Amino acid sequence: MTSTSRLLAGDCLEQLATLDSGSVDVVVTSPPYNIGLGYASYVDRKDEEAYLGWMVEVATALSRVMRPDASFFLNISGSSKSPWLPFELIVRLRPLFVLQNHITWIKSISIDDDTVGHFKPVSGQRFLHQAHEHIFHLTRAGDVKLDRMAIGVPYKDKSNIARRGHAADLRCRGNTWFIPYDTVQRKAQKFGHPGTFPLDLPRWCIRLHGRHGGTVLDPFMGTGTTVLAALLEGSDGIGIELDPSYVAIAARRLEHQRLQSLADGASAP
Repeated sequence: MTSTSRLLAGDCLEQLATLDSGSVDVVVTSPPYNIGLGYASYVDRKDEEAYLGWMVEVATALSRVMRPDASFFLNISGSSKSPWLPFELIVRLRPLFVLQNHITWIKSISIDDDTVGHFKPVSGQRFLHQAHEHIFHLTRAGDVKLDRMAIGVPYKDKSNIARRGHAADLRCRGNTWFIPYDTVQRKAQKFGHPGTFPLDLPRWCIRLHGRHGGTVLDPFMGTGTTVLAALLEGSDGIGIELDPSYVAIAARRLEHQRLQSLADGASAP
């Protein structure tokens, strides 16, 4: 069965109202952080109360379209000047969801004298560099069973495999995910969008949820990374985006991947 991709241009609340109730298996999204990023159309600097109220509206609309056993992976971060915002938001979502897992997405890490990954430097002497973001895994009742081994990692001590009765050389990755950005030299390499995330982030979320061939939704699609991840994972994807220029970029990325997949299939023995 071939996966489908739907790109919906317009306001996310208006577009979410057109989707059927209980039709989505996984939501993976990174909304505007309200920290002044330079989007093409959206102004990323609302009054904080207005922003939080709007996000609760969006989350309420998402709750309606999610299946009872769906997962909602919400990637968000604060800033040095607005560190409380992610936590203010997640507390306001308590009437709608259970926080089943809190994942820390590590973008850069230093071990001894070695640094791996990339981060945006912070000037001045008060704040440390922002090297991580939050991924809040929200579900209706906190009882969604996950496929933890789908993103599992090998054991360092191989004796643990037999000694602890494991069927394979895999253990749970845990709730710290190191997913670095690819190195880029200019904004155009990020498709002209100020808030992209690496492709592996939504792919890991989809795999972790473990419902193969389901429907994946991103109500803040940007340039289509989540919908592309859904395609690569054999799932149907729905992306909603306010800015038509980003929708056009997402469409080109999806078409490029489909053509690449056809070429790969044709060259396979």
